[in-house]
Amino acid sequence: MVRKLFLKLLWLYRHSFSLVTRGACRHYPSCSEYALWQFERNTLPRAFGATFLRICRCNQLFDGGIDYPVISKPTIKPTELSINTIKYWFVPTKRNYFLIKNFKFKGSQC
Repeated sequence: MVRKLFLKLLWLYRHSFSLVTRGACRHYPSCSEYALWQFERNTLPRAFGATFLRICRCNQLFDGGIDYPVISKPTIKPTELSINTIKYWFVPTKRNYFLIKNFKFKGSQC
């Protein structure tokens, strides 16, 4: 329930307030999209921490660039996978996974 509240607040920010600053983020994905991915796939404390650190790095003192979210483990069941249901790709690192968006996802609202 709390997760849905934060996702709704992010949606509100992305569709109203971020119109003024469109394209101002130094990273890809943008900070709001990064937060959205974090809250969709991580626990709330970890999502808050990662989002806070990302927003702190989004200024001229740090280099921008590609900064994909890192998650603990994928939560998709193999029976739910098909070419039309893949929304994110999980790229393994030593202990975690990078989360990369699939741009050809047919259920996407982008």
